[in-house]
Amino acid sequence: MSEKDNLFSIGIEEEVQIVDPVSRELRSHIEQILEDGKMILKEQVKPEMHQSVVEMGTEVCMNVDEARREVVKLRTELAKLAIKNNLRIAASGTHPFSHWKDQRITEHPRYKQVVDDMQQVARANLIFGLHVHVGIDDRDAAIHIMNAARYFLPHIFALSTNSPFWLGRNTGFKSYRSKVFDRFPRTGIPDYFGSVSEYDNYINLLIKTGCIDNAKKIWWDIRMHPFYSTLEFRVCDVPMRIDETIALAAVMQAVVAKLHKLLKQNLGFRLYRRALIAENKWRACRYGISGKLIDFGKKEEVPTASLIDELLEFIDEVVDELGSRHEINYIQEIVKMGTGADRQLQIWEQSYDLKRVVDFIIEETHVGLDLTK
Repeated sequence: MSEKDNLFSIGIEEEVQIVDPVSRELRSHIEQILEDGKMILKEQVKPEMHQSVVEMGTEVCMNVDEARREVVKLRTELAKLAIKNNLRIAASGTHPFSHWKDQRITEHPRYKQVVDDMQQVARANLIFGLHVHVGIDDRDAAIHIMNAARYFLPHIFALSTNSPFWLGRNTGFKSYRSKVFDRFPRTGIPDYFGSVSEYDNYINLLIKTGCIDNAKKIWWDIRMHPFYSTLEFRVCDVPMRIDETIALAAVMQAVVAKLHKLLKQNLGFRLYRRALIAENKWRACRYGISGKLIDFGKKEEVPTASLIDELLEFIDEVVDELGSRHEINYIQEIVKMGTGADRQLQIWEQSYDLKRVVDFIIEETHVGLDLTK
């Protein structure tokens, strides 16, 4: 497809857990599932560093309707393959109690290098995220949109929070996944870059000095993808429900489309320092949508739900152009019913049984799937 045709296209990657339905532990069983499913899923399902993690990736989708069909298809086929192997899939940013030391590492030169470089930090990185690619037609526009979109990352992240437990403990965080990932280098909110050449010079310096071998080892919460013409949002926990995944992807697409429209009209969006945006990310990580974020324009704390309303108002003029009104409206449902973390904690507070929490995650992961076909 041409670059123009690719504008605001969507690609979605979900990392999900492979779980034993009896013990509710993670199972390092990806190889058998991939072997069984290679005729159906082809390259759309891939192993990750830990063998209990599987990544599903859609084809390039022109709109959110296509994206939904792809995610439903991939989750359905993977769920069937898991059941065939007496396993289940579960979508949560962390497993409530399985320990990273019990998980096998996938045999692959890339993962071997990561473990050799980062040792226990890599081995302990047993987390599950949602990555959304939004097509953008040129790199000059992409760097300016990336700079502005950073401001909205904590808002979007708060809506995705889905990892309150780690190694059998209630962490007190709505997203402990992000705290685990913080131990990696080159993560979190990126710096402001004044131009593509400034960004390229940064990447080339890291390569020249042996910090990285290519730009895929930049793991920021948003990045210009090194190989595709996309902006990739990487900040979110993987949500339990497909409806949540699609709603979040629709918001990310709309943010890029709105900022692109402003750019083409020679209008800007106020830029904030990384250190300030990071304050909001911390609050989103700790409290999800039930806390407060900082409104930097007003210089005061504001309920996160109010700033989410402001975000929805900001993108409203492009939503119908993108055909995503229905999906965007689901954001209000997330605010009403709570994020994945809120719902996991409700189950925990009813029973104080983490196996019941795992059962709930599995149940929610399968909402909207028809496994009878």
